Amino acid sequence: MKKAILFLSVLISLSLYSQKNNSDVQELIKQLSLEEKVYLVIGTGMDIPGISQSAQAPQATVGVTKNKVPGAAGTSYQIKKLDMPAIVFADGPAGIRISPTRENLPGETFYATAFPTATALSSTWHLDLVTLMGKAFGNEGKEYGIDFLLAPALNIHRNPLGGRNFEYYSEDPVLSGKIAAAFVKGVQSEGIGATIKHFVANNSETNRMALNTIVGERALREIYLRGFKIAIDEGKPWAVMSSYNKINGTYASENHQLLTNLLRDEWKYEGFVMTDWFAGKDAVSQMKAGNDLLMPGTEQQAEAILNAVKEGRLKEDILDRNIENILRQYLKTPSFKNYKSSNKPDLEANKTLARNIATEGMVLLKNEGILPFKNTLKVALLGVTSYETIAGGTGSGDVNKAYMVSLEEGFMNAGFDVDELMVNSYKTYIEEEKGKIPPKKFFFEPDVLVREKLWTEEELYKIADENDVAVFTLGRTSGEFKDRTAEADFYLTDEEKNILKQISEAFHNKGKKFVIILNIGGVIETACWKNLADAILLAWQPGQEAGNAIVDVLSGKVTPSGKLPVTFPIMLNDVYSSKNFPGKLLDPSAPAPENPLMALPSEEIYEEGIYVGYRYFDTFKVKTSYPFGFGLSYTSFEYSDLSVKTKNDGVEVAFNVKNTGKYAGKEIAQVYVISPKGKIEKPEKELKGFAKTNLLNPGKSESVKIFIKNGELAYYNDHTTSWNIDRGDYHFLIGSNSQDISLTVNVKLKEMILKKTGKLLSPERKIKELKQ
Repeated sequence: MKKAILFLSVLISLSLYSQKNNSDVQELIKQLSLEEKVYLVIGTGMDIPGISQSAQAPQATVGVTKNKVPGAAGTSYQIKKLDMPAIVFADGPAGIRISPTRENLPGETFYATAFPTATALSSTWHLDLVTLMGKAFGNEGKEYGIDFLLAPALNIHRNPLGGRNFEYYSEDPVLSGKIAAAFVKGVQSEGIGATIKHFVANNSETNRMALNTIVGERALREIYLRGFKIAIDEGKPWAVMSSYNKINGTYASENHQLLTNLLRDEWKYEGFVMTDWFAGKDAVSQMKAGNDLLMPGTEQQAEAILNAVKEGRLKEDILDRNIENILRQYLKTPSFKNYKSSNKPDLEANKTLARNIATEGMVLLKNEGILPFKNTLKVALLGVTSYETIAGGTGSGDVNKAYMVSLEEGFMNAGFDVDELMVNSYKTYIEEEKGKIPPKKFFFEPDVLVREKLWTEEELYKIADENDVAVFTLGRTSGEFKDRTAEADFYLTDEEKNILKQISEAFHNKGKKFVIILNIGGVIETACWKNLADAILLAWQPGQEAGNAIVDVLSGKVTPSGKLPVTFPIMLNDVYSSKNFPGKLLDPSAPAPENPLMALPSEEIYEEGIYVGYRYFDTFKVKTSYPFGFGLSYTSFEYSDLSVKTKNDGVEVAFNVKNTGKYAGKEIAQVYVISPKGKIEKPEKELKGFAKTNLLNPGKSESVKIFIKNGELAYYNDHTTSWNIDRGDYHFLIGSNSQDISLTVNVKLKEMILKKTGKLLSPERKIKELKQ
């Protein structure tokens, strides 16, 4: 009876939103049996459509809560005798991924907003807007009964062929980290937890569950970990998800150096760590490493942990430590606070926000006197993707949305005259071709797109006669478990190149213009065909309001202001990591596994080190099709009045940005720094800060101030295991992209050792030896 009263008093104090402290959590842990502790460090299992039950991992049978929110990725164990609720985890890089229907509520729907994908979001370079999107996510999740959002993902775009690049922000860790932090703040302002993932160096999908990533400590620190550090320091996410891959021989989820020495001891992280779904091999090692929660949870894991404690191979204190990390965050959740979700988030407001974000993230790559165009023009709308416009990628990044606005619908909604014969021809063709595509065997498989419709030269010349402008949409999709390919994905097919050439010739011969829309999730080759178009708009995968948002930009309702968060190379082989992406099999003769969740042991050597993206292209003077940070506008901007202040903890740069053109618009000012050569090699320049202006009317200016902390100017010396600033001149470059610099100023800094660290995560042998 006394125990029951004690439990009741603890739970009442929690439900009254009292100040949570470690003693509350520790008191609660004392009341748990060993078995209950074990089930608090694993989830309750997961049913996987498309995979036979025999191929799935055994499911946890205690505390079944999988259907609390149908379609959610996982739930925690419910301790009914203590009235401890199940906590719900849902995927959500581009929208809350839950089932749109529920058996117990027939006739009702639970659609989620499909927002622009992460790469499109980072192309806005707009932190306040990102926070608003995170807030909308958080509210939508809370009202649908979600406690933790399994997002944001901020792995680096190491190679253009990364299958999940659309879920990630950038090739640059500063941009990635700042965007992620802003998103986390928005989500958690609504009282649900954000989960930053995948920690760390999960930059390819091929064999990802058995891939050994071999990477030097400096590259880890400066490129792959830096974004996570920024997101943790500035966003304070409630959870971190460890990645599938090994890092220098040890699975991330079993890596004590990564999860305890670095994350806890060095970074002072206070949230909890969960695995990616079914990640790692050894549940006991995961517990010891500091991977607090194993998801989605299996009976095998429960038995392994329980037996290890009973046999003395795992101290119960470690379980208590992990549970304390978990419960400190669970206590903040809507479920623990007994929040009654409405199941009625404001989807109308969110669709408007999704449309606005999509327009801000679109990047104008080319414009020769055609955009913006008026709705009095008659449009020949070509390309299958103009009618089957792609909202986002597949896998855990997919969203069950209520609708999808195609580009054709966007033009119609804006009052454009779209060639009706073309519309009917494409719709008939698409319906016939879609009937030939077999259904997916596994729900995470990437979508198969309808091949491009071909036209004869005679047909295209007739189309050019009857229309004022041609608009062609080129589409690409990708998803989880599979990386993209060079042929027919990064590179256009011969059919695609031919149709672009034919449309260009037909319309140009008639003195008319040709616009290409890129509805893609990742970088593609553009150099060999971009001269065919008069304008190119990179729309990315812009969510459910895609068609409306694209036409907002084409028509001039919105002046484009997005800029590239990634470099567009001329050729795939120009990207340094293409030498070894996505790794090689350790046993090339091994048969491919039948279960798509399984993988073959493989190895990927990050021999490029810190030279990822523009750091490589700029340092080694490799030409690009479009540089990092690039993006055109319908107006023009002028930078002036640069000043700089050196402070004890960093450097502040201030300057003016003036709209010198004819349209209202926004500019993204970028600050790059060239560091002195010093004791160790460095990239030619690195992004250290950025700011997006407000909407500036023609002739109007805005004063911009950007503060860069000393730690952001430092490099990591893996010989001395320290973050350092070398003595000498630091050149601050302010401009509109990495290649277009308007203002420069030099600042002299003294030598500083900012932080000494432990030696962590180093390969057993030097990467130079491993390459041979």
